[in-house]
Amino acid sequence: MTRKRRRLMIVVLGGLVLATAAALVLTAFEDNIVFFHSPTDIATNKELSIDRRLRVGGLVKPETWKKAPDGLTHNFAVTDMTHEVKVAYKGIMPDLFREGQGVVVEGRLLPDGSFRADEVLAKHDENYMPPEVAEALRKSGKWKGGADK
Repeated sequence: MTRKRRRLMIVVLGGLVLATAAALVLTAFEDNIVFFHSPTDIATNKELSIDRRLRVGGLVKPETWKKAPDGLTHNFAVTDMTHEVKVAYKGIMPDLFREGQGVVVEGRLLPDGSFRADEVLAKHDENYMPPEVAEALRKSGKWKGGADK
């Protein structure tokens, strides 16, 4: 075997080892690669473990947000317009949080099917508009977006 052939063999074997290692890592993390689960995923996937941290994303269902007198305990429902998940959170809500708005909550699924959130991330879509501009458009009668609260 010549030197050139030996070098080529080492490079090919190294590439195979690297590809195998990458495949094993991706397989091990397959369930954790998903950014978040929808309420429909939660309702239909009975394999989701209650001892594992997950993220659930969707819209805050209108008229479900209840705030306790302590100001820190919040209960609301996250929906994808097909299914919903009841969420309990203790902490300060983000400024962008409101009913009808997109949200991602991170925490644990409880045995009763509800969700105990440790973190709430409010998000906006591509139609976000600063409140001052939205108010000006609303006064002019050209605002077609949802109501800000």
